[in-house]
Amino acid sequence: MSALAKASGALKSVDYEVFGRVQVQLGGLSVLLVVSVLALIVLSHYFPNQYTEQEAKKLGVVGWVKNTSQGTVTGQVQGPEEKVNEMKSWLSKVGSPSSRIDKTNFSNEKEISKLDFSDFNTRY
Repeated sequence: MSALAKASGALKSVDYEVFGRVQVQLGGLSVLLVVSVLALIVLSHYFPNQYTEQEAKKLGVVGWVKNTSQGTVTGQVQGPEEKVNEMKSWLSKVGSPSSRIDKTNFSNEKEISKLDFSDFNTRY
């Protein structure tokens, strides 16, 4: 990732929060509902929040995603500016058939000199 980041120019970091019907309760477990561009992977026990991880890894960005107790999804994305912008678009516009994204807030958007994360993962 660091070689890709260096080759791609400026690094960018942004925090986000997604509002709408973006979580579902499954036996008391709250999971994020977002659709993956790679829709061929449909597993009955594949938690939907892993779609965000999958999209992030496909784009080559790092950071994290977490469901909040308020029913939103929050996180941080870091990587080459162009790839972070692609992930911002995905977070704002793409959702599973069961989700509804009302709005996505982005904050603390800034250029960074190095990545704070080595991968993209889900926080609990």
